[in-house]
Amino acid sequence: MALQTQMLRRNVKEAKAKFWWNSLCSSFSTVPSPIDSPPQLPPFDYQPKPYKGPSADEILQKRKKFLGPSLFYYYQKPLNIVEGKMQYLFDENGRRYLDAFAGIVTVSCGHCHPQILNAIMEQSKLLQHATTIYLNHTIGDFAETLAAKMPGNLKVVYFVNSGSEANELAMLMARLYSGNLEMISLRNSYHGGSSGTIGLTALNTWKYSIPQGEIHHVINPDPYRGIFGSDPTGYAKDVQDHIDYGTSGKVAGFISETIQGVGGAVELAPGYLKLVYDIVRKAGGVCIADEVQTGFGRTGSHYWGFETQGVIPDIVTMAKGIGNGLPLGAVVTTPEIAQVMAQKIQFNTFGGNPVCSAGGLEVLRVIDQEKRQEHCAAVGSHLIGRLRELQRSHDSNLS
Repeated sequence: MALQTQMLRRNVKEAKAKFWWNSLCSSFSTVPSPIDSPPQLPPFDYQPKPYKGPSADEILQKRKKFLGPSLFYYYQKPLNIVEGKMQYLFDENGRRYLDAFAGIVTVSCGHCHPQILNAIMEQSKLLQHATTIYLNHTIGDFAETLAAKMPGNLKVVYFVNSGSEANELAMLMARLYSGNLEMISLRNSYHGGSSGTIGLTALNTWKYSIPQGEIHHVINPDPYRGIFGSDPTGYAKDVQDHIDYGTSGKVAGFISETIQGVGGAVELAPGYLKLVYDIVRKAGGVCIADEVQTGFGRTGSHYWGFETQGVIPDIVTMAKGIGNGLPLGAVVTTPEIAQVMAQKIQFNTFGGNPVCSAGGLEVLRVIDQEKRQEHCAAVGSHLIGRLRELQRSHDSNLS
């Protein structure tokens, strides 16, 4: 009986591998299938420029010699990406790849989008850098357009250069505004790799052995693998227990992604944030939504991920897709919370510089003009539908 079970498992495993190979090859890959004729990517009216730079092996040797050893790369033989155009990337040999990863959830409008490129180049010809101690219309125009995308009283914008910076600033705001120190974050979360945000992050592969600050990591409300399933009440009670038994009864704030990205594209249990926001606010804290990976229409159903939970945060952080590849992040909050930052000088040399502001503003325009949110809804629904077909197929094989 044990031998039969082992053979069945092996046969199912082989069938799954064959099914996955055929599915992937027929859908995306330019790698020849061992069974069928080589599939092709759809036609694309663009020819990459001939590459005359160093080879992939030469670049890899330079990386190993001159860049930090903590950097990693994909594939045993890493790709040398030399050009990008919309949804495609090209290697040194002119081979085309579909960038389904979008630069780690960053390229929200496509590589080298002509409209965004033009805005960046035209601004670069006029003025590349001027800090906020002088007036320039680009940062004001960008902030006004971004604030118009926010619900409630989220109308004050701070521009920074990355998601880690945005979350650092949001945590500082929460502590200053509340007068409390302790923060609450979810297990399995990622909020940055700086010395401050590393404490909020709850994945050991991204954490160094340094002081983590006053951070409490509560149970991740995973509706699929979580201990309470999709019922949010048990997970919310864990937040209350941490406040009651692990703090003075007062906290600075709570931060969460709406969909945990680095943790594996994990959605939160429906209704979770509504329960937790109420608990945290009663304990004197503010509620922070990390929209670095879920903002700007990428959920398809809503412009902001937190809207899927029916809540309005006190602070929203964002980066990645806001700049389509530019080093750009932002924190948006209420006038009341923003006021606490006026106690001292709060300054960012490059945050909201003219070039990034011009590019970021054009990103917002392109997302609207090209109906990117609707596109995410259509493609996402198609992908989920196909994945459910695979799920049913695998369930029937194992039954």
